Amino acid sequence: MALQTVTRAAESELEPINIYNVLTDVSNLPKWAPAFADAIERIDATQFRVTKNGDSFNAELFLHPTALAVDYIREMADNRRGGAYIRVTPRPLGGSTVIITVPLAPTADEADVAKVLEQELAEIIRLARP
Repeated sequence: MALQTVTRAAESELEPINIYNVLTDVSNLPKWAPAFADAIERIDATQFRVTKNGDSFNAELFLHPTALAVDYIREMADNRRGGAYIRVTPRPLGGSTVIITVPLAPTADEADVAKVLEQELAEIIRLARP
């Protein structure tokens, strides 16, 4: 069975809410996901326009505060919706784990996507440091 998604996780000593707060601010997206977005234009509280390499598309932000989950969703091929599904979970002895799952395009290399996700996770954690 061919993979449809790629998932990566990173642990941090930071409290989960610190990381969640970085993820809920759409303006941070180009900082931690430069492969996805060069610029963001907020449309309203949950919708925004992404520009990447001169092309623009609309996306939506779904926040799930009690679960510390953030979903960045956009229209994809074949009228399907998908995007980055991010979860922040507490570690038993303090700190947090950040998990991100993204769709794998049919022509994308899983290892390349995984490397990008690992870089994004490291940047999310860096941005969350006080």
